[in-house]
Amino acid sequence: MTQRTERADAQRNREAVLAAADALFAASSTPHTVSMDEIAAAAGVGKGTLFRRFGDRSGLIGAVIAARLEPLRLAAREAQDAGSSPRQRVRDLLDRSLLFKIENRHLMSAAEDAGISSPYRAEHYTWWHTVLRSALDEVPGVQHPDFTAHALLATIRADLVAHLVDDRGTTPEALRAALAAHLDTLFGDTASPSGPGAPDAA
Repeated sequence: MTQRTERADAQRNREAVLAAADALFAASSTPHTVSMDEIAAAAGVGKGTLFRRFGDRSGLIGAVIAARLEPLRLAAREAQDAGSSPRQRVRDLLDRSLLFKIENRHLMSAAEDAGISSPYRAEHYTWWHTVLRSALDEVPGVQHPDFTAHALLATIRADLVAHLVDDRGTTPEALRAALAAHLDTLFGDTASPSGPGAPDAA
């Protein structure tokens, strides 16, 4: 077997594992019970492959999250390159992040259970906070943007989102509207239209 073939096989195995883990976490209402054995079986690889490639369960969950987050990262970069106002970047990032948390709440809950996103040292949390704080730095009137970024991210924690959606029956639309209204209050835009897609009151 050539080196190129080995690399191609390793890449296929990696993609199979990420897809299998993603599907299992999405389908499970108790994500903390999804085991490495189940993921290996679903991916059609040996359990040893998982540990060699990802180290442990936390490493695997982190890799799945990183793959799922890439479109969100791209959207954030495009918004900045397009010259959107800082205020609108905050709104858009939080709205997209809330949708991400809703769609991936079981995966993100598994991450929190595994201890890779709380305390706040996970790579994906650092990225979220850095991008949000950077935009808040440029919004007039926002005090303590570093703390405010943490506080806003706390409103979309996966465990809170899962509780509101799964236990309380809150719809995604209602959550997005509530978050938009909260931002209106933060920015002093209480007289402006709120909700996803509302025009920015610069």
